Amino acid sequence: MSDRRLGRREFLASGAAVAGTAIAGCTGGSGGSDDTITIGVLEDRSGNFALVGDPKHKATLLAIEEINEAGGIDGREIEVFDPDPQSDNQRYQELTRRAINEEEVDVLWAGYSSATREAIRPIIDREDQLYFYTTQYEGGVCDQNVFAVGPTARQQLGSVLPYLVEEYGTDIYTIAADYNFGQLSADWVKVLANENGANVVGEEFIPLSNSQFGSTINRIQEADPDFVMSMLVGANHTSFYEQKASAGLEVPIGTSTAMAQGYEHRRLDPPAMENIYAGGNYMEEVPTTRNTEDGGFVDRYFEMWPDAPYLNEEAETNYFSVYMYKEAVEQAGTTDQEEVKTALESGISYPAPEAPEGEEISLDPETHHVDHHMWVLRADGEHNVEAVDDRVIPETFLTETVGCDLTAEDEETQYTPQDFFEEAG
Repeated sequence: MSDRRLGRREFLASGAAVAGTAIAGCTGGSGGSDDTITIGVLEDRSGNFALVGDPKHKATLLAIEEINEAGGIDGREIEVFDPDPQSDNQRYQELTRRAINEEEVDVLWAGYSSATREAIRPIIDREDQLYFYTTQYEGGVCDQNVFAVGPTARQQLGSVLPYLVEEYGTDIYTIAADYNFGQLSADWVKVLANENGANVVGEEFIPLSNSQFGSTINRIQEADPDFVMSMLVGANHTSFYEQKASAGLEVPIGTSTAMAQGYEHRRLDPPAMENIYAGGNYMEEVPTTRNTEDGGFVDRYFEMWPDAPYLNEEAETNYFSVYMYKEAVEQAGTTDQEEVKTALESGISYPAPEAPEGEEISLDPETHHVDHHMWVLRADGEHNVEAVDDRVIPETFLTETVGCDLTAEDEETQYTPQDFFEEAG
């Protein structure tokens, strides 16, 4: 591959992309035969992120099986390259290189954490690999090769934080994982607090290795906030919820991570998750007919994976994005990655059953993000979950604040709230 990359619009205009072909390496995969399409699925099935990664892997395979049973994509069967990255970012880098250069995947799904995404994104961009990142995340990625189709912090926190301000008050204490996702999410809490007449009275960043929260709980009790915003992640951080219940900490907690991802309300004994409010695009319990009706998404998932413990937020996003890819390939008439990206940028929407979170999923062409149906779901003292609020929330940071437009200009940037909001500093 040349040191000088040809921009995608320049590439397409040059006539180098030929319909019906798929070029290995920089411009496309076609690792299988002409009769197959190769999809890379690098999702954690062991290690610190296995609880959230394993459902992502399972839901991706469900979508692939359904598509293959229905005749494939344009009559071509999907083959899968899916080794376990084991929650290890170095292994992710190695497997990403192998997926692109040896397996020649036509498209890649990979990774739970933002740290993983940022570890492999330079490889993705160097090779111009079509990549779906499906985790709810801190937001801001404006990248020609990346379709970040999970909800952003502006969407997640923008659903639950205003609700809690209205219900409980204006003083907020933030606890977040000590890496890219947690730090930028905490900045979004400050921005949203300012927009909703609230203020952050305390803020802590917790290393991923930490599982003891006694001092954090003491500081929260001393600060006496109206509610806590929690962006904790991974198996170690789960212990916070058990420890806060044992300590008698009864303050309401809003979260963009708990329950929807790690299904703590199913795994922990009550009342660990009492009065936890999750803002997310999906939980197994979301009350839509296409999700919970007979033969709906939940039934189909557990029919294929009867021993699976839970169907989480990212699993649904993996699922519908495979259908998103299918429609784009069929629209483009080729698996050539540059043409598929352009098809995705034409604006693709999905009704049921491929979008069980709500009436429709819409991909924004300019930003490669999704306008999600967002839910606020609350767990009671017995860990029963009820939806207390729902609305469609577009991704406005990249569109309105940044002005990201990948249909007009190729970028490979992550913007942060500190770039635009004084209160985020």
